[in-house]
Amino acid sequence: METVEFEKQWYVLHTYSGYENKVRMNIESRAQSMNMGDHIFRVVVPEEEEVEMKDGKEKVKIQKTFPGYVLVEMNMSDEAWYIVRNTPGVTGFVGSHGAGSKPAPLMQEEIDVILKRMGMSTKVREIEFEKGEPVTITEGAFDGLSGVVEEVDSEKGKLKVLIEMFGRETVAELEYEQVDKA
Repeated sequence: METVEFEKQWYVLHTYSGYENKVRMNIESRAQSMNMGDHIFRVVVPEEEEVEMKDGKEKVKIQKTFPGYVLVEMNMSDEAWYIVRNTPGVTGFVGSHGAGSKPAPLMQEEIDVILKRMGMSTKVREIEFEKGEPVTITEGAFDGLSGVVEEVDSEKGKLKVLIEMFGRETVAELEYEQVDKA
């Protein structure tokens, strides 16, 4: 029997309005409980921080960028499609013509814009970093410098790296793809 290799891509789900975070949690738990972690990867509810003035004070409010929609990074296998499609709160995939047809994925440029606006990494590297680990910066303003990992934010794919510049230690916030292990 021939195995079909699926490509990991981003898809848009339509959900009941106000249920976006519940759908995200449901998909994540279903993927884990049904051993679909190698087919269903990241589930994102696009949100932005909005600063508003209330009684002379700044108040930060989280607004959904696309109310009623959830993004899911997955391999579009029959089983993964079935699990996601039948998650409570999901009304369907955007770009599907119904009757069990598979939806069209988002273009990489589209998802890159959305993830960057949320401060998330657009690429997921299979590399893990640990606090205290030496790294070399490979791109950006600090290209070529070496440093030590101070803090790891694996959810956003970011690191805080302690580097020495002009005889002083400075912390640089970098994305995973901007560094390599030394």
